[in-house]
Parts: sequence; structure tokens; C-alpha cells
Amino acid sequence: MKYLLGLLPLAVSAVLVPQLPPVPDTLKLNQIQCIGSHNSYKQAIDPALFALLTRTDSVRFKAIEYSHVSLTEQLDRGLLNLEIDVYADAKGGKYAHPKGLDLAKGQAPFDSNGEMNTPGFKVLHIQDIDFRSNCPTFAGCLRELKNWSDAHPKHYPVFITMNAKDDGINRPGFTIPEPFTAFVLDQLDSIIVAGLGRQKLIMPDDIRGKQETLERAVLAGSWPVLKAARGKFLFVLDETGQKRATYIAGHSSLWNRVLFTNSEPGTPEAAFVVMNEPVRDEARIQELVKKGYFVRTRADADTREARTNDRSRFAVACRSGAQVITTDYYLPSTHFKSDFTISFDNGDYLRPNPLVSK
Repeated sequence: MKYLLGLLPLAVSAVLVPQLPPVPDTLKLNQIQCIGSHNSYKQAIDPALFALLTRTDSVRFKAIEYSHVSLTEQLDRGLLNLEIDVYADAKGGKYAHPKGLDLAKGQAPFDSNGEMNTPGFKVLHIQDIDFRSNCPTFAGCLRELKNWSDAHPKHYPVFITMNAKDDGINRPGFTIPEPFTAFVLDQLDSIIVAGLGRQKLIMPDDIRGKQETLERAVLAGSWPVLKAARGKFLFVLDETGQKRATYIAGHSSLWNRVLFTNSEPGTPEAAFVVMNEPVRDEARIQELVKKGYFVRTRADADTREARTNDRSRFAVACRSGAQVITTDYYLPSTHFKSDFTISFDNGDYLRPNPLVSK
């Protein structure tokens, strides 16, 4: 998620993983529908800081009043999509002392083990404001994913969407992020391969095969069957504009790239499309899914549906056929009173896609 502000020892037993619904291994990757989480790494803003922020702008900050359990716990529950946002930090320490810590007294300690001082990508929502994370370094996130995958080698494929964040907050004393240049994006590719291993990745080259473009392969039905995709991860760069163009430059059809891109249908790189407004775009999502594209949409946003117990957006998302539906509420909110949760029938997070699996 992009939310712009003008203000301010792992050991998982297989028995802990719930029985996932029977989905035939002969279904192709684009013939499933799964539920995942949005900003999956996010911890809550400390109560003292949150109270200060909501006095400044209660509407804006209540929109980010949510949090998640660890990536491992989410995967154990059966979620098959995670979102991980990264900030570049070449020298280390850029995000080690968030300004938000100085804005309100009585906050919990931050980064007690010094992880944020190490060079490399950092994982957080909004610098200096919403900075607490269940896996503060991207390298640590990848270790957690690999450990879980190694413990469950036959797991269903997991989809990871990513924002490459470099938006600044135009206020004195706030951290100015490093830009995502071509070099930095190359580093992002490299750390994913190093962290998980090529054998655990579904990359654009795997789908394109001998087709002239990635899009032609997708439209020709080249997504693998689930059996071939088990034990693997598929990463998506959820960016448009210059960052997407920079990632694609020199890699037409995403040749030799690790991440798929949120690319417009009709372009050589089109395979995975992010369309977060299912109510507005239901017909278009259905059209793209039927053609063979992979689509992500959202069941809820900015805590609105959870506060009003409104599941209508989720119902449309399901009907749209989007293969990935994200939510902040696979568990009920711990921040305000609400029974709102998102799952398919019987509490499942995976099912054959009702639009294209028949």
C-alpha cells in the first residue's frame, strides 16, 4: 500500500499448519483464488505516539490503526499472499532513530538489537511515523520465509507483493528516503535470489518460456499447474511510473528479472495486474482474469469496512475472480471493537477460482 502523508529461534512444526482445502494440483496458478494480508509486516503504532497523531488528524491516522501477527503465523494460518514494503538503506542506520520516538513520551523501546543499523533494505510502512515492523530488515523477512518454506516444502505457492518506497515527508527533521535507482532495483533482485534460492522462485522467465513476450505467454495459458508451483514464491513489484520503467529498462518482457511488475495489459511485461477497487472495477477484473492475467484486489481498506462490519466489498472481490484478495482482517481487530474478519467458506483462505477453474 502507498499511503502518502503531508504531515508528519524459528521452528514451526507441520502440525501447526491448518488443513488447507482440497484444491486440485492440476489447476493452473491463475485458476485459484486466495486471501492474503496487506502491509503484512506492520506492527501497531505505539499508543502514546498514536494518541498524539490522532489529536492532529484523527481521520487520517485511524486509517492505519491496524497491525499483523508475524509472517510465520500468517503463513501457518494458510494465507498465501503477503505484502512487504522496502526502503533502501545502503549504509545502514537511516531508519534506526525515527523522529516519532521524540514526539511522545513513554513509548516502548525500538530496535533494541540494532538491526536497523545494518546496511540493506528496511521494512516499514511510513518513515518516522509508522515504523514498527515484525521483520524490520528485508534480509530478515527472507530468512523467515525460507525457514517456513523449508519446514513445509510442499506448501502452496506464496505471492509476495512489494512497494519500493522513496516518498518523502516534507517536514523538518523527517527522513528523506533513498531513491530506487536502477542499481538499487538490481540489488533488490539479488537479495531475493540470495535469500530464498532460485529454486524457490517463480520468475517471469519461467512463464514466458519461448514466447516472444511475457504477455503472449500469459494469454496462451503458460501459468504452471499447482503441483509444479508448490514450495515456491512469486514476487511482484507493485509500482508504476518511473520506478516500473526503471525496473523494466534493459529487460523487455522482464527477461532475467526476479519480480513480476504491475504492468498494463497490452504491454510486453503484462502478467500481474493490481486493481484495488473491486466495486468500481469488477467488470474489468473479470475480463482480465478470463484472458489469463493474474489480478490482485482488496477486501477492505483504511479500516473502513472493519469499523462498519461491511463485507460487501469482499463479496464483489470474490465475484470478480481476482486471484489474490488482500485484507487487514484475517483476525478481528485488536484496536477497536469489531467482529469483522475475512475468509472464504469454512474459514478457508484458498479455493478454486469460481470464474475460471471449471
